[in-house]
Amino acid sequence: MMTSTSPVPVTTPEDTGGPRSSAHVAGRDPSPASPYIGRMPARRMLVGLTPARFWHGTLRVAPGLALCAVAVGIALVVASVVPVLSATLVAIILGVLVRNTLPVPSVLEAGLAFAAKKLLRLGIVLLGLQLVLGDILGLGWGVILLVVAVVGIGFGGTLLIGSWLGVPYTQRILIAGGFSICGAAAVAAVDGVIQTDKDEEVVTAVALVVVFGTLMIPFIPFVSSLLGFSTAQAGLWAGASTHEVAQVVAAGGIIGGGALAVAVVVKLARVLLLAPVMAVVGVAHRRRAGTDATGKRPPIVPLFVLAFVVMVVLRSVGVVPEPVLDVAKTAQGALLAAAMFALGAGVNIRKLVKVGGRPLLLALLATLLVATIGFVGALLLR
Repeated sequence: MMTSTSPVPVTTPEDTGGPRSSAHVAGRDPSPASPYIGRMPARRMLVGLTPARFWHGTLRVAPGLALCAVAVGIALVVASVVPVLSATLVAIILGVLVRNTLPVPSVLEAGLAFAAKKLLRLGIVLLGLQLVLGDILGLGWGVILLVVAVVGIGFGGTLLIGSWLGVPYTQRILIAGGFSICGAAAVAAVDGVIQTDKDEEVVTAVALVVVFGTLMIPFIPFVSSLLGFSTAQAGLWAGASTHEVAQVVAAGGIIGGGALAVAVVVKLARVLLLAPVMAVVGVAHRRRAGTDATGKRPPIVPLFVLAFVVMVVLRSVGVVPEPVLDVAKTAQGALLAAAMFALGAGVNIRKLVKVGGRPLLLALLATLLVATIGFVGALLLR
C-alpha cells in the first residue's frame, strides 16, 4: 500500500497478484511469479518509474521469454510437419513437460508470468485483425443467426449443464467461453473478466478445448462424407462447431473444395461475438462479485477486449496494409503459442488430476451441444 507521504509505491501481496500468488492454489507451484502476478494498477506502476527500474524489469523477464521463444520455435516446426497438431497444442504440452520433468530455475518465473498474461492478451488483440465485418455480413442472415445460436445457446447451455454436474462456477464459465466462441483466446478473455484465482482451472479449460477441438478435425469431415453433405454444408458445420481457428482450418482442408473458405468465415463470425459476450459476462460478474477490498468493481470489459474491437474496425475499413496483416497473423500465432507454453509450465500434473472427471464430462457435453446446433444449421441452410 502507498502512503500519502512517499512518492514511491510500496506494494503489498494484494497489489502484486492477490489470491493468485497464494501458495495454496491447487495445481500451481507456490513460486513468487505466478502467471497472474502483476495486477498493480497502471497509475501506480508509473509513479516512481525510472529507466533503471524499466531495464531491471526487462532483465527479469528476459530469461523466461527466451525459453518461451525456443518453445514457440519448436511448436511451429512440429505444427508445420504435423498439421493436425496446432502450435498452441504443442506449446502447452511442452510447457507441461518442462514443469513436470525438469527443474525450472526461479530466474525463469518472471518471464513465464509475463507471457501467460500480457502476451496472451496481446495475441487476442491481434486476432481482431483477422476479422472483416463485410465478409461476415456476406454470410447472410441465416448463417449469422446460426452463429448467434451456437454462441448463445452453447455458452448458456454449458453453464447450465455445468451447474447440474456440480462444476465450480469459474471452471464452467471458462469452459463455456472456450467451447462456444473461439477456444483458448476466449478462455483467456473470460479469465480477464472474472479474474479467477485458480490457475489450474484456466489450464484445464484450455487443455479441454485443445483435446475436443482436435477430435472434431477428423470427425466432421468423416460424418459429412457419410451423410452426403455438400462442401459448403460441411464447411458451415465445421466452422460452427469446432473450437479453435487452427482446428477449423485443418478440418476445412480435409473436406476440400470451397469448404475451407466457408468454415473460416463462419468461425471468425463466432470470434466476433467475443466482445459482446464478454460485456455480458462482465456485467454479470460485477453483480456477482460486488466490490473488492478497495471498494472498486471489476471492469465490465477488459481493455484488451476493447482493443480487439478496435482491430476489427481497422481491418474492416481497410486501413491496414496487407504486409502488416501478414506480420500480425504470424505474430498472433506466436504470441498465443508462447502464452500457452507459459500456462502449461505452471501446471503440476499431480495436483491437476485432482480436478476430477466432471470438467471432462462437461467438455464432452458442451462439444456435443455446439456440434448439434451446427449440424441442424447445416441441414436447414443447405
